[in-house]
Amino acid sequence: MFKALSSETRIKIIKILLNREIHLSGLARELNISVPVMSRHIKLLENVELVKKRVVGNVHLLSANIGSLEELLEPFIEEAEIEINEHDSIFDALKQIPGIEIQRVGENQYITSIDGEKGYYIYEVDGKIPTKSIDEFRPKKNITLELKKLVSVNKKKIEVKIPHKNR
Repeated sequence: MFKALSSETRIKIIKILLNREIHLSGLARELNISVPVMSRHIKLLENVELVKKRVVGNVHLLSANIGSLEELLEPFIEEAEIEINEHDSIFDALKQIPGIEIQRVGENQYITSIDGEKGYYIYEVDGKIPTKSIDEFRPKKNITLELKKLVSVNKKKIEVKIPHKNR
């Protein structure tokens, strides 16, 4: 996988595909390379499952396979081990970890920054998203807690219309 990402062109391809689906020829035009060269880059990325294809009629749309990117980065995720009391919440656990900022919004507490990287974060307990906020969730057994930053797929779509005036 690292070999597939060793090319600056393939990194650019992944960055584009993280933001939208695009046809091979459109991607080639955007990066100003030929379709056959683009096809070879895509084949390498597909072989390591960093790119996936969706077929719509005769059109093959490409997008990044985010799951594979997460798997690739898994060994580099910072890990910590902490202990909490039997009746403590996830909030009490997170307070022990430096670099995690939590803010109260209304009645609940939310993770708003990790190591200075502001954003919206969700938490998972043993691979599942709980229905309770961090200050309400009280584990009954040992758990694995994962914090994930929410990243929007589309930043914003705005239609700007100008009404026709009667002349």
